[in-house]
Amino acid sequence: MAGFLIYFLIIALIPIIAQLNVKKTFKKYSRVATTSGMTGSEMARRILDDNGLQHVKVVEGRGFLSDHYNPLTKTVALSPNNYRGTSVAGAAVAAHEVGHAIQDQEDYSFLRFRHALVPVANIGSNLSWVFILIGIFTSLSQMFLLGIILMAAGVLFQLITLPVEFNASFRAMDQIVSLGLIRNEEERHAKKVLNAAALTYVAAAAVAIIELLRLVLIYVGMQGDD
Repeated sequence: MAGFLIYFLIIALIPIIAQLNVKKTFKKYSRVATTSGMTGSEMARRILDDNGLQHVKVVEGRGFLSDHYNPLTKTVALSPNNYRGTSVAGAAVAAHEVGHAIQDQEDYSFLRFRHALVPVANIGSNLSWVFILIGIFTSLSQMFLLGIILMAAGVLFQLITLPVEFNASFRAMDQIVSLGLIRNEEERHAKKVLNAAALTYVAAAAVAIIELLRLVLIYVGMQGDD
């Protein structure tokens, strides 16, 4: 029993620690202004235009760190602080979201694969535990296995997300440095913001893999009992 409690405590703490780290890092560098004095929206617009993406809109979103790129509407949405602010953190986040727009323009394979997996991953995340619990309470290993397969689709989505996010961050740094939007020490600060954000995706993927492996071992044990 103690082992299970420790296990669940660990998988609960990993994403929480990652989220706290990104919030702490973002808060720190949101107080550091860029020497260019450009707002996040202005930086996003500059990078988009420089890459021939004049058709992509930059809009102000809602909420804290709600920044995202919508490939369907071709829109970069920045949270209010990043849209209006002139901080290094806002610049890094804005450039990262534009990185996704550039991926979309270049038909980046991992981005396309992730988009294709969205409906499958949604079904898997919503139904996997239903079948897993049915399998546990009825001792039907086939139902348990179906739950594992559905969960695996969600895990695959998380794994594919990693190269998409890391590539967007790489593109972001390349753009803001080459265009001279940030300079000198600001580059190091921007990298810290992007790295902290990337760790949240790594943490989520790690927890998903660990949980999937645990369920696979349970399934193997069920087969051994048959």
